[in-house]
Amino acid sequence: MTAHQIIGKSFPRIDAPGKVTGAAPYSGDFSVEGMLHMKMLFAGRPHARIAQIHLEQAQAAPGVVAIYTAKDVPVNEYGLQWQDQPVLCGPGSTKPGADVVRFVGDQIAAVVAHTEAEAAAAVKLIEVEYEDLPVLTDPIEAMKPNAPLIHEHIGDSNVCVHYKIRKGDVDAAFKKADVIVEGEYHTPVQEHAYLQPEAGLSYIDDEGRIAIVCGGQWTHEDQHQVAHALDLPVDNIRVIYPAIGGAFGGREDMSVQIVLALATWKLKQPVRLIWTRQESIIGHGKRHAVTLRAKWGATKDGKLVAVENEIIGDGGAYMYTTNKVLGNTTVTCTGPYAVENVKADVYGVYTNNVPGAAFRGFGAPQALFMTEMQMNKLAEKLNMDPVEIRLKNALHDSDTLNVGTPSPSPVSVEECIVAARDRFGWENERPKTNVEAPYLKRGQGFAAGFKNIGFSFGYQETCWAKIELYGKGDVEKVILHHASAEVGQGTHTVMVQMAAEAVGVSFDKVQLLASDTATMGSAGSVSASRMTFMSGNSIRGAADLALKKWESEERPAIAEFTYFAPKTTPFDPQTGYSTPNFAYAWVAQAAEVEVDTETGQVRVTRIVSADDLGKPINPTLVEGQIEGAIVQAQGYALLEDYKTRDGRVLTDQFSTYLIPTIRDIPEKIESVILEIPDPSGPWGARGVGELPYLIVAPVIGAAIHDATGVWIDQFPFTPERVLRALGKI
Repeated sequence: MTAHQIIGKSFPRIDAPGKVTGAAPYSGDFSVEGMLHMKMLFAGRPHARIAQIHLEQAQAAPGVVAIYTAKDVPVNEYGLQWQDQPVLCGPGSTKPGADVVRFVGDQIAAVVAHTEAEAAAAVKLIEVEYEDLPVLTDPIEAMKPNAPLIHEHIGDSNVCVHYKIRKGDVDAAFKKADVIVEGEYHTPVQEHAYLQPEAGLSYIDDEGRIAIVCGGQWTHEDQHQVAHALDLPVDNIRVIYPAIGGAFGGREDMSVQIVLALATWKLKQPVRLIWTRQESIIGHGKRHAVTLRAKWGATKDGKLVAVENEIIGDGGAYMYTTNKVLGNTTVTCTGPYAVENVKADVYGVYTNNVPGAAFRGFGAPQALFMTEMQMNKLAEKLNMDPVEIRLKNALHDSDTLNVGTPSPSPVSVEECIVAARDRFGWENERPKTNVEAPYLKRGQGFAAGFKNIGFSFGYQETCWAKIELYGKGDVEKVILHHASAEVGQGTHTVMVQMAAEAVGVSFDKVQLLASDTATMGSAGSVSASRMTFMSGNSIRGAADLALKKWESEERPAIAEFTYFAPKTTPFDPQTGYSTPNFAYAWVAQAAEVEVDTETGQVRVTRIVSADDLGKPINPTLVEGQIEGAIVQAQGYALLEDYKTRDGRVLTDQFSTYLIPTIRDIPEKIESVILEIPDPSGPWGARGVGELPYLIVAPVIGAAIHDATGVWIDQFPFTPERVLRALGKI
C-alpha cells in the first residue's frame, strides 16, 4: 500500500469491534479474585468545617475491612494546576485547611468492605459533626473585598486568576468609533455527561507496584499525583487506561485514583470503586459559568477599532484548570478578528460551587458567545450583512492577535467564512414564516471562531513514542508504543495510520500498545485538541530512527523519540503580550432554526460547519468529531439547564439534567473540511476535537434573533427563556 492511501483514508476504528460487541472492558468491568469494594462519603454540603468524624458504627458494620479519613493520607493534597484540594476532608491532616469542605462533592471518608452493598451501607453509618460556614455561590459577590474567604490559607482574596490585555489606546479609539455596542452575556455550567461514570480497580502488580486501572486523560499525570499524595516514588505507581467511555475534559482532574491506591497500599489487596451517576455529577468539575461584559466600537464601514471586555469566570471550590481555561478565554475574547486597541480584564473566582474544569472548547465557547453576539449586533446597527462584517475584520497571517503577536500557524478564518457562506447558500432568500403554521418563525445565523492547539502559555509540551520493526527482508510487523488515552475520539486509529504511513507499511501491519505508565513515556494529556498534532510528530520521529536502524541491518529495529513542541510564552502580567500557543485552528458556521413563538421551542433545522484542521488523517473520524461536537454544543445551547440552590446541585441525575437524544439533534449537519496545512503539524494536520463546538451557541442565538427580532444574551435558550424574551410570560 502506498503512503498516500493511508493518510487521508477512512480506515475503520481499531476499537470498534470490542465496543460494538461489548467485549471491550471499561474500568468498572474489571474484577480479580479477593477484590474488595470501596464507597465514598461525600460532603453533601457546600461549606463547613468538620469538627469530628464518628466511625464506630460504620467500623462495626458487617463486611467492613477499613475506613480511611484525612489523617490516613500521607500528603493530603492534589490538583492538576494547584494542589489546593484535600484528597479527604477532615481533622488530623497536615494539610492546612483540610478540615473544611468547600463544595458538595468534597469527600470525607473511604469505606472498604467485602461487597459494594456492605460498603454503601457502612457509609450511611458515619456521623460527621459540621460547623457550617458562609456559602458563596455568586463569583461577583465573592470578589468583593469583605467577602468570606473560600481558602483562608492561600491568600487574602477569592480572586484566583486575573489576566490583562492592554493593546493600543482603547480610550482614544472609542472616540473615533461611529458606533458602539455594549452588552452583558451569561454562559452556563455544563455537565460532561460521559456515559461511563468514574470507576477504577487498584492492585499490586507482579513488580510490586500499586497499579490503578481507571479512565483518565493523562496516565503519567495521574501517576505523579497519586505518588505525591501517598509520598511514594513515582515508579511505585502504575496507571493503566482500558476502554474509556467519554471524557470531554472531565477526566483531566482526579476522581477515584488516589483513594484506590491508598487502600491497596494499606491493605495489600485489590480494591474496586464505581461512582454512581449522582456521585459523578456532584463529584467532578463542570464547564465554567462566565459573566462577560463587552463594549465594542467600529467605524461606519464596519471596521473594528476598539474592544473593552470584563470577564468573570466561576472557578468553584478549587483551581482545577481555571487558570488555563481563562487563559484561553483571554486569547479568544476578541474573536478571530484584527483589532488594534484592546483592553480586557479576565478573572477567575473561588466560590462554593462545584469546581469549574476543562470541557471541550476550554474557555473559548464562553468568549466566542460574547464576540459573535457583539459582531452580529454591530452588523445590525450598521445595517451590514453579518458575513460582510466578519470578512472585513477577519485576521490574516500578518495581523497580531490581542496578545500582540501574530498566529504562528496559517490564519484561515477568511477561507472558513467563505466556505460556510457558500455551502449554506447564505445570500439566498428564505421565507421567515411557515405559511401553514404562522407561529413558526425561521431565521438564520452566522458565526466564526478559533482556538489554540496544545496547552502552551510557556509550558514545554512533549510527546513520546516507541516503534519496533520486525521482519527479514521487508518490515512484516510494526509495534507502536504510545501512552495516549483513547476517550472515544479515534486517536488510537489515527496513530496506527500515522505509524503505517511513517514506516511505509500497510495499516494492518501495525499493532498498538497503549496507555500504561509501566512500559512507555509520557504522551501528555488527551486534551486541547493536541493529540493528533503531538502524537503524529512523535511517531514520525520514532519511525525515522527505527528505519535508519533497519536500513543498517539491525533486526528488530527499535527506537524511541520524544517530540518537543515549538516554544510558547506566558502572558505579560501587565499587558498580556505573549506568544501563548504554537498553533491555532479556525472555524465558521451558518445555521437555520425554527422558533415556535407559541411554545418557545427552538429547533435547529440545518447547520453548516467549515473547519480548517490542516489535513484530515481519517476523514470519516473527522466528520464524526464535527457532528458529535455540534450535537454536544447544541445541548449546551438549547437544552442542558444545570441548576443549583445555595451550592447544592438540583439537577444531579439524567432525569433532571437533560442531554440531547436523537429526537433533539439538528435535522441536517453539513461538514466542510478545509485543508490548509500547518507547517509544524504531522502531514500538515492540527486538531479538530474542539473546533466545531466553539460557536454553536452564538450561531443559534443569531438565528433566533433573525427569526424573532429579539436578542437573548443568556443561554440555554430554553422555551421559558425564549417566551420571556418575546414578552409572552
